[in-house]
Amino acid sequence: MSARRAGIIGGGWIARLHVPEIDAADGVELVAACDTDLDRAEAIALPRGGCAYTRWQDMLEREALDLVWICTPPLHHREPAVAALGAGIHVYLEKPIARTAEDAAAIVAAARAASGTACAVGYQWHASELLEQARAALAGQRVAMLVGRNFGPTADRPWFVDRAQGGGQLLERGSHHIDLQRVLAGEIAAVQTVAGSVRMAQADRPRGNIDDAVTLVFHFSSGALGCAHSAWSRDGQPGIYATDVLATDATLSLELGPDRYRIAGQVGAAAVAGEYGEPMRRSIARFLEAAAAADPGRVFCAPADATRTLEVAMACERALETGTVVSV
Repeated sequence: MSARRAGIIGGGWIARLHVPEIDAADGVELVAACDTDLDRAEAIALPRGGCAYTRWQDMLEREALDLVWICTPPLHHREPAVAALGAGIHVYLEKPIARTAEDAAAIVAAARAASGTACAVGYQWHASELLEQARAALAGQRVAMLVGRNFGPTADRPWFVDRAQGGGQLLERGSHHIDLQRVLAGEIAAVQTVAGSVRMAQADRPRGNIDDAVTLVFHFSSGALGCAHSAWSRDGQPGIYATDVLATDATLSLELGPDRYRIAGQVGAAAVAGEYGEPMRRSIARFLEAAAAADPGRVFCAPADATRTLEVAMACERALETGTVVSV
């Protein structure tokens, strides 16, 4: 059986994480890369005997691709995703699904119209076995409170520090927690957001229009209360990514990388424990299974689900701007 031909659009920071996983996937050959910076595209494509492009339109037209990874800034997700899905190419789309509700709706519509074509959105924690074990442990209980922590340095990309382009901490980092907490506690009905004024990562560099420290508060339809604290700290500081979950008779702690993925806690009188691998490979493996089976429903996070996360994140933006509780 011949290898499935893959391309990647966007050769920046996140592509450095995806390319090794594509290389490691059985039966997949990375044959093309595209970036507006030709050097970055060539750095991916040429060592693999592939072709480099500066226009994704040219890549989709000239390469007979089975799969495409879209790793561009979120403001530029819509056009390549819709075009690839329309051509019957399976799409692995980095999170968030898009920067605007209109762009997300267009991607959802394209995915629904592309019968048998898989589209996965890369909320990696969604793919972790930790989540499955936590959901099993919480079965039959009511979740009461969730507390997320997302602390540490991150790549200083121009579009990341421009809220209009990338959404900053709320969309790029906070939406991971929105996705995770929605899986554990159901839909979010209203949100609040507050930002701190102390600068950490941006104290010694040109300041963007995003905040270094933000707290998101989630009011769940179930009556549960959630929050996510996000802090962009200076280079050299550790990354801390975790979520604590309290239910009617359970206390769980999820450690979410970057080095370990562990669950610990107690349900009733029984101890809960588990340790698993980094979830990106599992997310990609499930995407490839869905593509091979022509079964879009098998992906861990589909476009419609990711759109609901985007809606919550955008409500958090409005809450920060207005200082009010905002309904989702």
